Amino acid sequence: MKKFTLLLITIVLAGTAVSCTNSESEPPGITGLKKSGSMELKYAEMFSVDYYENDLALVTVGNNEQYMIVPKESDIPKDIPDSVTIIRQPVDNIYLAASSAMDLFRGIGALDAVGLTSTAEKEWSLPEVKDALSKGDIVYAGKYSSPDYELIVDSGCSLAVESTMIYHSPEIREQLEKIGIPVIVERSSYESHPLGRMEWIKLYGLLTGKEEEAANFFNEKTKAVDEFSGDENTGKTAAFFCITSNGAANIHKPGDYVSKMIELAGGQNAFTSDDLNVDDNSLSTMNIQFETFYDLAKDADFLIYNSTLDGGISSVEELIGKNNLLEDFKAVRNGNVWCTDKNMFQQTTGAADMIADMHLIFMESNDKEPSYIYHLE
Repeated sequence: MKKFTLLLITIVLAGTAVSCTNSESEPPGITGLKKSGSMELKYAEMFSVDYYENDLALVTVGNNEQYMIVPKESDIPKDIPDSVTIIRQPVDNIYLAASSAMDLFRGIGALDAVGLTSTAEKEWSLPEVKDALSKGDIVYAGKYSSPDYELIVDSGCSLAVESTMIYHSPEIREQLEKIGIPVIVERSSYESHPLGRMEWIKLYGLLTGKEEEAANFFNEKTKAVDEFSGDENTGKTAAFFCITSNGAANIHKPGDYVSKMIELAGGQNAFTSDDLNVDDNSLSTMNIQFETFYDLAKDADFLIYNSTLDGGISSVEELIGKNNLLEDFKAVRNGNVWCTDKNMFQQTTGAADMIADMHLIFMESNDKEPSYIYHLE
């Protein structure tokens, strides 16, 4: 994976359009099919789609998992190798264990294709999803690590969409496949570009028969970012963080997607890899001692408080209540303290809007109100 990631970075830096599509005229091991094109992807690198005759589509996730999407009216091609999973359309009653994908289905009006979730109603902040769960249109079917197989089978589930957490419980995936339910492992969290995560909406559009709607939605959402992405960096620094219950600062690792969002918005992350000893685990966040946070962030132009862990804060006074030393911070003195909306991380479709919000505050513009962050007085 490290070699694969390094190759992708090299391609991006060279200014070459990245695609992990299959360059062969036929999928490996499948004869008699003619390739007609590939899905246009602007940022996503962790999946690709190649189109073939009879409206067939070959999806590659990562660099080794392949799925043949077969429309209801098309025949399944002969001689498909065991390594290629067949997904017959239409897909319905999806068991969605990758919670970050739910908002992508919502964005294209395909929530009705989702019948089951691994996230309980009380843990959702998306109004449409909470409403669907309360009405029984979507049903809680157990955590990803302990799903209710009987409920999943009885519901007529045609597909399971899992997060990469399933790699810690491979027997769950094996059991789902054993009972005839194909499993896609959603790898959007591995995307290096924040809009690459959002571009997975095109895959779900393909699966649900809303490919055009997905492309239009993505293009419309990213239009604002495209308009200012070529502007000169403002040089303003931002610290994106929250304070944990034991007084440490929780930050996103330098170089992750939040850092990229700050850069795309025209700012600079207050934290760099040179300043921190970043561990090599798969988590996107890390805790640092407050003393370290003070040294690195006290002169940051903006503080953006991450509401994910504790639900957020409502005032600068509440922030300072977490540690009196925050009163010394430049952003606090200058009134440049912001907080994210609690919906931010479940609203995957809001990635472009969040970048636009950051751009607004870095430019200190009053043209419009941000959508996903609010100013603290």
